[in-house]
Amino acid sequence: MRHRQIARTVLRASFVLGLVLAAGAMPLRADFEEGLAAYNAGDFAAAAEAWRSLAEEGDVAAQVALAGLYSSGLGVPLDGPEAARLYRAAAEQGDAVAQLNLGDFYSRDLGVQRDLVQAYLWLSLAAEQGRSWARRKRDEIAAQLSAEELAEAEGLIAERR
Repeated sequence: MRHRQIARTVLRASFVLGLVLAAGAMPLRADFEEGLAAYNAGDFAAAAEAWRSLAEEGDVAAQVALAGLYSSGLGVPLDGPEAARLYRAAAEQGDAVAQLNLGDFYSRDLGVQRDLVQAYLWLSLAAEQGRSWARRKRDEIAAQLSAEELAEAEGLIAERR
């Protein structure tokens, strides 16, 4: 039980950091700001509602923010697979925070089946965008991969560049 509490605390911290980074990296629209205001007021359900349609339309900031809510169970049910789906959508659009979080999910079996090749892939992409934590975590994972797995991961990275 203590492990779950620690994991939730880490995910909440990751979410808040991701939200701040995502919000600071792009101009905010009124509908995203509405969700951010609700989040800051502690009304996480209203924040989720404000961001849901934006996320489904492909808005990266909303995808990252809503994924954070699902990964921590704030205002929505705790739902790792849904958080992973949203992080993947944003990660595929090049968002470094989403890539970092998706890589972390793959490394720790959160919302997706543990897959160190995928973890290495997503953490590498985030590291290329200057995320030092992603670089450190990627390097830890590299030590666990066979030569064949590392080559597979490097091939996947090359395909995404």
